[in-house]
Amino acid sequence: MTDEPAGVPGPTAAVVVAPSARLVGRVALGPGTYLAPGTVVRAADRDAVAIGAGSAVLENSVVVGTPSAPVRIGARTVFGHRCLVVGATVGDLCEIGNGSIIGPGAQLGNRVFLGEGTLVPAGMHLADGAVAVGSPARVVRTATAEDVDRLAGLRGGDLSVPDPATHLPTPHPPTAGAGADMGTLYRFRDRRPSVDPSAVLFDSAELTGDITVGAGSIIGAGVRILGDSHGPVRIGAGVQILENSVLHLLPDNELVIHDGVLIGPGCMIHGCELGEGTVVEPGANVCDWVTLGAGCHVLAGSVVKQRSTFAAHTIVDGFPATAVGVSEAPPTRPGWALDLDAVASLVRVER
Repeated sequence: MTDEPAGVPGPTAAVVVAPSARLVGRVALGPGTYLAPGTVVRAADRDAVAIGAGSAVLENSVVVGTPSAPVRIGARTVFGHRCLVVGATVGDLCEIGNGSIIGPGAQLGNRVFLGEGTLVPAGMHLADGAVAVGSPARVVRTATAEDVDRLAGLRGGDLSVPDPATHLPTPHPPTAGAGADMGTLYRFRDRRPSVDPSAVLFDSAELTGDITVGAGSIIGAGVRILGDSHGPVRIGAGVQILENSVLHLLPDNELVIHDGVLIGPGCMIHGCELGEGTVVEPGANVCDWVTLGAGCHVLAGSVVKQRSTFAAHTIVDGFPATAVGVSEAPPTRPGWALDLDAVASLVRVER
């Protein structure tokens, strides 16, 4: 399979889901859609995610839809590697650069171009033909004839869109399961992960070495946690670490995640301390020796540089991240967090 869809798919064109991709919940996929290796698509209910005909979601991307913030992706749109889409609407024939983040309620029109690493914040609207870059996204121009010619080249010379009446996305059963006996635990030298019996590991999660996972915590699909040669990883109770996030640490350090922390999809958490009830939004990067007090809120795509310290209830944003506010109450539970009852009902479906 090439990086781009070659042409307009017929109404019965096969859906391709790579063996290491995961569908969590019932996801609606149009004819000819392609989910690349390592991709995770999660639908909180059967109407929460619909991906149009001939669209492609490339390696290690994450798509999450909920009843209050569904995902709607048009036809023949391509998401580059490591993109994150949470509760957004994206039109037809869009070209989404590698590492882009599109937040809840964002709306992208048709033939929108995003540069690599673009962050489209929650609620932002980008009109048809917009070319946007940056974090947060800013529109730098409208697509030129040269842009459209390039898009046509990436789509096999054909920019037509299938008739939605005959190319409707149809529900596909889940390919990901969750349960205490799922996921892969690797011993490193004399250390092996210790996981509380009530914790939930999705089947494609991998934990290595000196790791402790507390009661009722959830380790999502595609998560990698490495407690190898550098020190302990301690994860408290009721923690969620969601799709395709990576946790690691530098030598002579430790990684401590206190009770009730929620870490969104596609995050990098490295050798830090996250206080109780902290929320880290999708695509954020928290670096070594960072300390976040209880109830902090790290906004999507932020990069919290090494040795930063933030007091309890601080709202953190930017690259590098700074304090942009203080909240008297703990962060509101985000819509992308997993529902425990829904997790308990998941059963892996063999293809």
